[in-house]
Amino acid sequence: MKKVIATTNAPAAIGPYSQAIETGNMLFISGQIPVIPATGEIPEGIAAQTAQSFANIKAILAEAGYTMDNVVKTTVLLADIAHFGPMNEVYAQQFEGCKAYPARAAFAVRDLPKGVLVEIEVIATK
Repeated sequence: MKKVIATTNAPAAIGPYSQAIETGNMLFISGQIPVIPATGEIPEGIAAQTAQSFANIKAILAEAGYTMDNVVKTTVLLADIAHFGPMNEVYAQQFEGCKAYPARAAFAVRDLPKGVLVEIEVIATK
């Protein structure tokens, strides 16, 4: 059975998808771009954009009763692979205090929605 997870503390879906779907003990969070939900603005720079994408992820996790410690897999999409280093620094900070880092894939793509520099999707489990 699928349960739609949605919160106003993360950007609304900009297409025919849900912010997240929970099924059983698993949560699948759609790719989060660095849109500030209250204003619709996008921060400048890869570090700030990575942090905002994670703020959106954390809001969705919280809505569903999960934490960053429940994250088992991430996929990071970058507009430019040269952003990997700065993204990775902010990424590591998001998992400080967690029992383990999740599995991850990270790669560059040609373009991302709204011209952002990063998009991050997450799978979490309880």
